Amino acid sequence: MEYEENAGGYFMAFRINDIVMRKSYGSDILFRVINVIDNKGVRYYLLHGLNMRIIADAPEDDLIEASRAKIVEYDRPYREKAEYLLKKIAQSKSLQRKKGMARGVRQEPYGRPGKVLHIDGDEEYLNICMEAYRKVGMEVVGVVLKEEEQPEKVYDLLERYRPDILVITGHDSIKSSARDYGDLESYRNSKYFVEAVKNARKYEPSLDNLVIFAGACQSNYEALIKAGANYASSPERVLIHCLDPVLVSEKVAFSHINELVKIEDLIEHTITGAAGIGGLQTMGKFRYGVPKGKY
Repeated sequence: MEYEENAGGYFMAFRINDIVMRKSYGSDILFRVINVIDNKGVRYYLLHGLNMRIIADAPEDDLIEASRAKIVEYDRPYREKAEYLLKKIAQSKSLQRKKGMARGVRQEPYGRPGKVLHIDGDEEYLNICMEAYRKVGMEVVGVVLKEEEQPEKVYDLLERYRPDILVITGHDSIKSSARDYGDLESYRNSKYFVEAVKNARKYEPSLDNLVIFAGACQSNYEALIKAGANYASSPERVLIHCLDPVLVSEKVAFSHINELVKIEDLIEHTITGAAGIGGLQTMGKFRYGVPKGKY
């Protein structure tokens, strides 16, 4: 944050990457400033949620800077739950390996989890997700692509990488002027996610051959499922955590190819839960192999 001078004296001017809160919403959500917009002499800021996949804008006089203590306090519960879930996943995989080894080295099982193509409108969030994928041992390709560009480019990306699981995400929110939550125009980016899902289904119509997670904070859940997503956000139009798409993908990627992924288990596996994540019965993507190669 810095101070600029005008005819009336000094006023606060926020900079890109400053962490701020909106006074009109009771400072309930922390945001990162990503752009500054001048609208007829009134300065507005484009904001991305900190940890949450929400996009918003606000005039300068509605914003206050978040203190370091506030940032730490806000981030702690999300970070702790994410760390707990990732640790739980790693422990589960370690236990499975030990069980396999106990059956004898010559028949030690191995396998291939589903490959993920993760398309994200936010480079910083994608980097966080890529680190989480790495921690749980997943094969993934990450692509940064603005939400409005995703429908046009998703088909070519699918042809290039041929994933088992597709994640289409970024930032979204319900517009302040919205009156009809069923109308795609009531959302900032849901229409782009919907079109991207439709184009992905032109590449692969089967919900089991290509598993799709789509959406972000407050996205039009019903429209995304209707378009062809297996899993989507947000049933109750709540905010979702940046790692929720990773946790959904991991559950599908490591579930057996001949088994249905229990939707209740998958939802419990996320940070946001049933208010933010939902979907359809879907087959897993993990293929076992025996024996493991000697060399």
